[in-house]
Parts: sequence; C-alpha cells; structure tokens
Amino acid sequence: MAMNNFLFAQCVLYFLAFLFSFIAVIPLSENSTDFHGKCLLFTQGVWLSVNATQEREHFAVEEWGPESACRFSVFTGLLSLLVCAVQAWRSVFYLCKGHEDSFFYAFVNLLISSFVVFVIFIASTIVSVGFNMWCEAITEKGTMPNSCEELQAKDLELNLENASFYDQFAIAQFGLWAAWLTWLGITILTFLKVYHNYRQEDLLDSLIQEKEHLIRKSSSHSSMEGERNGMI
Repeated sequence: MAMNNFLFAQCVLYFLAFLFSFIAVIPLSENSTDFHGKCLLFTQGVWLSVNATQEREHFAVEEWGPESACRFSVFTGLLSLLVCAVQAWRSVFYLCKGHEDSFFYAFVNLLISSFVVFVIFIASTIVSVGFNMWCEAITEKGTMPNSCEELQAKDLELNLENASFYDQFAIAQFGLWAAWLTWLGITILTFLKVYHNYRQEDLLDSLIQEKEHLIRKSSSHSSMEGERNGMI
C-alpha cells in the first residue's frame, strides 16, 4: 500500500512537471517567433532622440543576446516534457500492474532526475537574469517613466512584434521555476526510493546470510549427533 502511494505521488509530480514545462515552452516559442529568432535575453541597448531637446522615443539595440540562451531554455523545456511523459507512463504502468523498480532502475531514475533538475535550474537562472538585463536596458535602470511591463505596449521600432514580451517571459519564468521545484520533489522521492531499495536488499542479504549460518549450524549439529551415535 505504501509503495502504491509512492508511485501515485510520483505520477502526480510528473504530471505537474509536464504542465509547468508546457507553460514555459509555449511563451518562449512565441517570443522567438515574434522577435524573428532574435534573443531578447541579455540584450543591450539605449534610447535615442532626434535632438537633445526632444523626449527619447527610439530604442536602439547595441547588441542582441546570444541565441543559444533562448534555444537552451526552449530545449530544456522540451527535454522536461519528454522525460515527464516517459516517466509518467512508466509510473502509471507500474502502479496498475503492481510492479516495483529494482535498485538499478531506481538509481538510473535518480541520475536522470538529478540531471533534469540541474539543467532546469540553469535555464531558469538564464531566463531570469537575462530578462532582468533586458528590462534594465529598455527602462535605463528605472530612469524611464514607464515600467518594463508598460513598455511592451510601446512600439520599440525594432521591426519586430514586441507587444507581449513581458507577459511571455513572466509566464516562462513561472513555468520554469515551478517545473524546477516539481522536479526537485521528484528527485527527493526518487532518492527515497533508492534508499528504500538499498535497505531492502541489505536486509535480504542479511536474511540469506543468517539462513546459511543456521543451515551450517544445523548440519554441524547433525554430524556431531551422528558421530556420538556411532560411538555408542
């Protein structure tokens, strides 16, 4: 019964991780389409005006962020989706069949979960830090009268669609960090599973050794009785 509860908890966490990863991937993909493949993360730029007396009205990009930053974030979300789908199917199958992972497969799952936790953490950090640098650039570190969220409604004149960039990355950040927390929970459960299997195998080995000891002791006792009877 306890193992069924454990598998059910894993299924729930895999479903949540799949959901949060999906929530992250969609806006990241949409932003890539809106920005024509250019990466908003870590982008640097300044506001320009026609002359010194006029209000700043044109944002000029000095250097676009590395495309690898955005691609890695999307790749991480897709990786999480794929692993969640496979692991959730396995957990449901084992739950329905009443099967249990061996120590080896539980350990492999722990390695996979740990790797996914690591890459999602890196992707989440990249998105959060990179988007913060973009917001600092377009708000000139808060000196602009508009916030980063409000500036998405303003045409930045970059020949791309910037009407939803704040909403897209706010949702993406939520999805990635929520997926990371969920995968952290999955990793903890998987570690407990490995520890449980290790203790079970250790107990089984102890029982086997004790059985062999009792058999040897019984055999020795029988031999001694036989020798005594022979002497009589």
